[in-house]
Amino acid sequence: MKADIHPDYHMIKVVMTDGTEYETRSTWGSEGETMNLEIDPKSHPAWTGGNQQLLDRGGRVSKFNKRFGGLGI
Repeated sequence: MKADIHPDYHMIKVVMTDGTEYETRSTWGSEGETMNLEIDPKSHPAWTGGNQQLLDRGGRVSKFNKRFGGLGI
């Protein structure tokens, strides 16, 4: 195996949007740095399932529902 090809893993502190903190190993930054997250699983709609809106541009969604809505999957 080649020498010195693996990244340097070190401990960093991650601060979530609500202020909670945890330590993890990462290749980001340097030893002891703090990563402040702008989005995280506690606040982002992709994880929480909140406030998602489906835009129907040009009737594509309604056309899909009309064509495949009766399948009942």
